[in-house]
Amino acid sequence: MTPPDLMIVGRLRKAHGLKGELAVEAFTDTPAAVFAAGRVVSVGTVDGDPDPSGRTLTVQRVREQGDRSLLVTFDEIGDRTTADLWRGRYLLLPASELTPPADDEVYVHELPGMRVLLPDGASLGVVSGVVELPQGLALEVSGDGRQSVLLPFHDPFVASVDRAAKTITATPPPGLFE
Repeated sequence: MTPPDLMIVGRLRKAHGLKGELAVEAFTDTPAAVFAAGRVVSVGTVDGDPDPSGRTLTVQRVREQGDRSLLVTFDEIGDRTTADLWRGRYLLLPASELTPPADDEVYVHELPGMRVLLPDGASLGVVSGVVELPQGLALEVSGDGRQSVLLPFHDPFVASVDRAAKTITATPPPGLFE
């Protein structure tokens, strides 16, 4: 399978403890379902592409650790040394196994190329990239003869997303696009 057949659902952050448990940052609204015991997830590279060898991991046990973080034990990883080797890799699932996004939701890979508009319809530019910051995702918005601008991808700066029209309605902070 290749993107977009495979969707990124999480990222392996770091080893936790001595028995191979890993901290996983979940990129899904349904982490309990996506990382349920017995689930087989495909391994991705540190760039989010599917691992060329087709490696998979099987979820053995999961514990919540905060809002979007989980502690996951995989059948194939039995100690801290092995767990450290997996750090930074992405976890992927076939799109057919995931609940499709709602009308006002979007997959991260769909953001580049979307037009960014003000509520009155005026254009701010086009999403040329997505940046992962400690406080969340930011959209790199390019166009209209100016340098790229980073727009936080959350309330109150993003009012709505229209997947069908490939548009994002934004209310940027004053002066950001000047």
